[in-house]
Amino acid sequence: MKKIVLAYSGGLDTSIILKWLQINYKAEVIAYTSNIGQDLNKKKIIQNAKRLGVKRIIIEDLKNIFVKEYVFPMIRAHAVYEGVYLLGTSIARPLIAKRQIEIAKKFKAFAVSHGATGKGNDQVRFELGYHYFGPKINIIAPWRIWKLKSRTDLINYAKKHNISIPK
Repeated sequence: MKKIVLAYSGGLDTSIILKWLQINYKAEVIAYTSNIGQDLNKKKIIQNAKRLGVKRIIIEDLKNIFVKEYVFPMIRAHAVYEGVYLLGTSIARPLIAKRQIEIAKKFKAFAVSHGATGKGNDQVRFELGYHYFGPKINIIAPWRIWKLKSRTDLINYAKKHNISIPK
């Protein structure tokens, strides 16, 4: 069976993406979550993924790597966005992409996927990392190809496929 490694948060968007990938690609989805210091509810992530039929859920603690290999060099370089904002989440995307590709290679997945919308820079950060670390692995960016265009569309899709909607 084909496999896809999804950057999975356990929230509504990535849960919908997970189900959409299963249906549209008839593939096994490997849910991948990296802890880089955010508030993370492992139990909820595992519970949501299992409810959607995921057999392989990988949650990694990458805080030390993130700080040593990404945050410290960023601070030394005085890297700030628009001269004001530290690059927190954005600087994590290459690390997440790198690990997704490593997992995709390990499990012989044909593709990786993310939940970044087709509008912002996050998709670029993920996909440049994917291209660099795994140029032969396909990238699936659902927000650019599916027909779901609004929050209402997402909620209707969730209801249709019994995906829990956060209150």
